[in-house]
Amino acid sequence: MALFVAGNLLSAVASGYPVMLLGRVVAALCHGSFFGIGSLVARRMVPAERASRAVAVMFAGLTLANVLGVPFGALVGERWGWRATFWAITAIGVIAMIAIAALVPGWAGAVDRAHPSTASGLNGLRVQLRAFRSLQVWLTLAATALGYGGMFGAFSYIAYTFTRITGFSSADVAWLLVVYGSGLLIGNMAGGRAADGNRDRTLIVSLAALAVTLTAFGLLASSPVASVVLVFLLGLFGFAGVPGMITRVTDYANGVPLAASANVSASNVGNALGAWLGGLAISAGLGYTAPLYVGAAIVLAGLAVMTISARRAPSRASDIGDVGLSGRERRG
Repeated sequence: MALFVAGNLLSAVASGYPVMLLGRVVAALCHGSFFGIGSLVARRMVPAERASRAVAVMFAGLTLANVLGVPFGALVGERWGWRATFWAITAIGVIAMIAIAALVPGWAGAVDRAHPSTASGLNGLRVQLRAFRSLQVWLTLAATALGYGGMFGAFSYIAYTFTRITGFSSADVAWLLVVYGSGLLIGNMAGGRAADGNRDRTLIVSLAALAVTLTAFGLLASSPVASVVLVFLLGLFGFAGVPGMITRVTDYANGVPLAASANVSASNVGNALGAWLGGLAISAGLGYTAPLYVGAAIVLAGLAVMTISARRAPSRASDIGDVGLSGRERRG
């Protein structure tokens, strides 16, 4: 959070584009670690059978930011200028830093209470890197990158789809993003609950539903009613798999923080890949529905990876959280 505050403060006082860009990079440095470690702390606070729901609650802050934070930032920027937005974010970051220091239990204590056998040497780099010997870890990271890539590859250009294809005005985009953010929030919470019941099935179903949604969106983008419904479903199915993906990769990685951060990093790799491929499709003259179809194709690749991973998983995969895998089959 200190990096987050420093990065946004640098953007608030930026005298030119290079300083602004540096501020964004500094703020981004904390992203993978913050959400990765935060998800581990959240799941250690509850019984194993509620792990995905705990992660979903933690990530609810991210989804609420899309519903409330984006319109708030836009409003502040329009009324008091863009610097005011970064000053507001900096102040919120300071409040969050104080709240974490006061309210969140120490990392070592949270691990010791839940997994005393893994607490010793957990922070050693060699111990953490050993988790990446597991094929299941890599398959889950790949599925995460492709799932995110498909959704955000389409979302990166959704404003143009709404205004150039559907016929909405640019002023309508703000409330349409709120609809999308509402889908994120509901999908995240529902996906966390479903993943605690049957994680792999939840991930497969959510990816399949996301691919169908993106394809339908491409076909029906000219319809305002259909577009509103489908952008909500885009958020819902796009985030329904997030809690399950995080608990899956950390279970197979024996709970090391580096794996949780890697999962968040994989999602950002997917974001960049999807946006790049969607942009190429538009540049090729395929129109502003092309990113939706490109996104569907990327998600289908993620669905294939997730299906293969589920088939290769140990027969008692639902119990992995009690022991964890680190490059070997679960024993016992």
